[in-house]
Amino acid sequence: MRIRLGHLAAAAILFVVEVVIALFVRDGFVRPYLGDVLATALVYFAVRAVTPLGRAGAAATALGLGAIIELGQLLNVLELAGLGGSRVARVVFGGVFDVKDLACYAVGVGLAVLLDRRRQGGAVAA
Repeated sequence: MRIRLGHLAAAAILFVVEVVIALFVRDGFVRPYLGDVLATALVYFAVRAVTPLGRAGAAATALGLGAIIELGQLLNVLELAGLGGSRVARVVFGGVFDVKDLACYAVGVGLAVLLDRRRQGGAVAA
């Protein structure tokens, strides 16, 4: 397996930013919206770093994972699994379904793909 170091570095940076947001930001925009945008960008770059998937496959994976998490929120999966009281589970998976989160996920994936294309000189596949 070949690891793409540039993608891994981007994922690592986004992970650190997400942890800082989760631990220290308590507002009505950065945490709920920008955090969701960055979360799917993080997943996109992590997938690109450690799998042979191209942009489209990584984008579909990141967006699909976000949709699954939102569906889990809608179905109250954390409560059903007995994890409703876990702060870590709530931070990682969220707690409340919001259709706006799906839009944030799409924006995050879109931005990640654009940055990825730009970083690689606009190549169609990689």
